[in-house]
Amino acid sequence: MKKLFLAASLAALMTLPAQAADYVIDTQGAHAFVQFKISHLGYSWLYGRFNTFSGDFSYDAAKLAESKIQLTIDTSSVDSNHAERDKHLRSADFLNVGKHPKATFVSTKVVEKDNNNFDLYGNLTLNGVTKEVVIAAEKTGEGKDPWGGYRAGFSGTTTLTLKDFAISMDLGPASATVQMELSVEGIRK
Repeated sequence: MKKLFLAASLAALMTLPAQAADYVIDTQGAHAFVQFKISHLGYSWLYGRFNTFSGDFSYDAAKLAESKIQLTIDTSSVDSNHAERDKHLRSADFLNVGKHPKATFVSTKVVEKDNNNFDLYGNLTLNGVTKEVVIAAEKTGEGKDPWGGYRAGFSGTTTLTLKDFAISMDLGPASATVQMELSVEGIRK
């Protein structure tokens, strides 16, 4: 009787629909990154990152299209490994952090592709301007961690045109766009 009850209970659990899980982006463990690269006058690449950001996401592998993410970036945390350049990047010529200290991304739609790839649509607010952007994303992996938690990770890239976000500094056509790269590992709440 006990075995029959256990088998029936397991069968009932297996037929329950999967539900989305909520995750917090692991910035404390430094397992998430918001990075960028931009051409310097067409001669080389300048790389940088934002050191301070936070966010969370909802994810269900069986219903990827229903996934959601929100991210808030402290624009004053821009770091290109050069103090004077970072000061200029924080100025009104670029990020205007005195007036717009935060950038945000809020997803609006997920379009599945193949092999863990998808397009993540959302509204990016940067320098006081909100535009829809599309992030070409990929599920990196998911599973239990050594500390008894559960994690899911994703990466993605997008290209932003600086003038679209009222960034006034013009460094020429080779530097008109910036490539953004995101790597996000979330811990299930």
